[in-house]
Amino acid sequence: MNDGSPVFQGDTLFGPDPGSDPLGWYPAPESGDIFASASSDMAPLWHRVAAALCQLGEGNLGQIQSYLDRNVEDLGLAFRLTGDERERPWPLGPMPVLIGASEWDVLETGLIQRAELLEHVVADIYGAQNLVGEGHLPAALASGSPNFARRMVGLRPPGGYHLRVYAVDLARGPNGEWRVLADRTRLPTGIGYALENRLALIRSTGNLLAGIGARRITEFFEALRFGIAEDCQRSDPRIGLLTPGRFNQSYPEQAHLARHLGFSLVEGRDLTVRDGRLYVRTVAGLKRIDGLWRWINTADIDPLAFDQHSQIGVAGLVEACRSGQLSVANWPGAGVVESRAMSAFLPRLAQVVTGGPLILPNAATWWCGQKAERDEALARFDELVFASSFRGSIPGIPEGSTRIGAQIPAEEREKLLQGLARRPMDYVAQEIVETSTAPAIVDGRFEPRRFTLRCFLARGANGQWVVMPGGFARISKQGHLRTALMERDDFSADLCVVDGQGSARTVRPPNLDPPSVRRGGGQLPSQAADNLFWLGRYGERLNLTARIVRILVENSDGPAGRAAVPEAVTTADRLAALLRQWGAAPAPTEDEAHPAPHDMAVAALTDKTLNGSIPVLIEKAQQIALLLRDRLSRDSWRAVQRPLPPVDAMDSDTLIDACDMVVGRGAAVAQLLSDNMGRSAAWRFFDMGIAIERGSMMLQAAQAIVPGSASAEDLTALLDLIDGISLYRSRYLTIPFIAPVLDMALLDPAEPRGLAYQAKRVAEHLAALPDLREDGLPEEPLRMAQMLDAKIGGLDAEDLDTNVLQGLRDDLGALSAAIGRRYFLQPDKPAPRDPGALLA
Repeated sequence: MNDGSPVFQGDTLFGPDPGSDPLGWYPAPESGDIFASASSDMAPLWHRVAAALCQLGEGNLGQIQSYLDRNVEDLGLAFRLTGDERERPWPLGPMPVLIGASEWDVLETGLIQRAELLEHVVADIYGAQNLVGEGHLPAALASGSPNFARRMVGLRPPGGYHLRVYAVDLARGPNGEWRVLADRTRLPTGIGYALENRLALIRSTGNLLAGIGARRITEFFEALRFGIAEDCQRSDPRIGLLTPGRFNQSYPEQAHLARHLGFSLVEGRDLTVRDGRLYVRTVAGLKRIDGLWRWINTADIDPLAFDQHSQIGVAGLVEACRSGQLSVANWPGAGVVESRAMSAFLPRLAQVVTGGPLILPNAATWWCGQKAERDEALARFDELVFASSFRGSIPGIPEGSTRIGAQIPAEEREKLLQGLARRPMDYVAQEIVETSTAPAIVDGRFEPRRFTLRCFLARGANGQWVVMPGGFARISKQGHLRTALMERDDFSADLCVVDGQGSARTVRPPNLDPPSVRRGGGQLPSQAADNLFWLGRYGERLNLTARIVRILVENSDGPAGRAAVPEAVTTADRLAALLRQWGAAPAPTEDEAHPAPHDMAVAALTDKTLNGSIPVLIEKAQQIALLLRDRLSRDSWRAVQRPLPPVDAMDSDTLIDACDMVVGRGAAVAQLLSDNMGRSAAWRFFDMGIAIERGSMMLQAAQAIVPGSASAEDLTALLDLIDGISLYRSRYLTIPFIAPVLDMALLDPAEPRGLAYQAKRVAEHLAALPDLREDGLPEEPLRMAQMLDAKIGGLDAEDLDTNVLQGLRDDLGALSAAIGRRYFLQPDKPAPRDPGALLA
């Protein structure tokens, strides 16, 4: 008989009855836990959510975590830790952090007050500089910040707002009080994860959040979109999200945001400035960009104005800002108020600017650049946290970190004190902020874990601040939260703002004029066209390589060993030579006249040192797909990212299964992309990549398999590559002969996997793309495609000797190069210098 003490069932902690409230046995700390101190109207909601999660996991909380992890993977959520070469899945816990409407209203008011204060400070630093002139703000706090952009002084942004998007890190203290840990006016990292966290949680829990009255956050993103568009010069503006590229830690987040908001995801090399205006390079030529949401630091955005070594910026971007033709969120230089030292002065600045105290105070801060504050910090050394004023690396404190005075070893303490004596303005001291805990599912049970929140604000179309009614919670799996970055053991949670029962609060949509009806997917950037083209090529290369490997396995004697073979060259020899030509099989040894087909197949399916092997090609396709996150549907993304199944080198069946999977996945990806892109320019470049690769590889296969003579087995292998065996048999009712097989594989325009069909497809695609010539003549790629189509149409199967096949390969290669020159990203030609400047 159970005595009423907690019992375990699987990995889940329950009360006496496995159906009891899973929070009934929650080991809450003595103080500071947000659930344990919840009000009478909020506590039932915590219990309700916990019970629902337990029910969804069928009594096992670890199961709901596994289900949520699968949804995170399906959504493509990922991130990188510092030093990571590969992305890792985004860590999301199923238990949200709940905040009641009354408590949230206070936070919302305080966040808006702080955003208005920072806007005033930024505008003053780059404008009248009254705060510095009147002694309210030391000049060193602006000029000493690495985020101060001297070139932006005097430049007023369109609409007058330096800040359009703003993020704040908050901590809840042991007594329920809230404090600001950090202001984020440069990059609102986490805003995309807040959106995706909510989507993943809804997919995993159904109507749970709606059932507890959690506020929606989608309207916030509408306000953000229309707010950025408001300052643009055109009524239907083109807006880009400027990313540093796929190696940035939050690139997946940026891609998700661009797709959700309808912005073009662009890198610096996609853009160019002409006559004070910003343009994106597209397959239809240069197209004007009216607004830019930048995710690049100010120092890197323009090598002509800031860091000349920047490889990710846009030369002349500041000139476009100066012309008033470009709206940028946030305005370059806005990060000047992010420094820790600025926190020491915000309470005073709030009194000066707003006439009242901060509703949300930040952690008490002492800037050591002032003698009285420095002396107090030194006197209380063991009680405080020391950090860099401007978040750089300084003696005793590595970049981005903080040090608790009492925990610094004697040798390092001396180094810190020496550095502080030499340059006291580089150091700040802050109070130690103890953070509250919240229930989190850890190892299949509810445990208290410390948390911080990141909240987000954006200006709407009317210029007023809108606060996201939710956000992003960072949960520490163990220990304290000493840095603002996600660490290895941390995970995230959704922040839900919950209205009381019967609340009449509703979210009103903005009053907007409906957009004009249009069709198509907008202008395709040149870099995206390039990536789509090569995604198609790698996909088709995978397809045909897998087909050849499958033929080898199906016609081999297994891994038992080499059987006696005649001196003549066999079909397996020719297929193995073709795999070597494609880099999918190792070079033969000196005593290997006839390589074992099984060994060749295993190498092509497992050897990651071979540049053309199937696992390497899959990796290349997946890397290109990373650059197309904003264009791939979730189904397409899942199909591309699906790994190769385990291969048993001793089992021919698993080898064939792996080949079948690769062929089937290629067909699925092609169909999914075709269905989701419509018949847009994006689809045309993807399909052209498939067509050109298919045509090229078919020509190479014909050269390798039918080098002037061929057996029926050789010709059957060639037919297998075009799925043409059944059609050949129904058409000819005889064994394969060279001319009929080559006619089907290369010259029949009705054969969908043959060369002639590919040439016609490419010509049709190019004819449908935008033409930049004003004289009405076809551009070079179209002209070459039409000539190749006509050339193939004029050939007879009897004429297809080695020289003719090689000539067709050369023509196809030249066509591919011409497509790249015309449509894909090309480096800017150096601008002609002013002759007078050379003489100066």
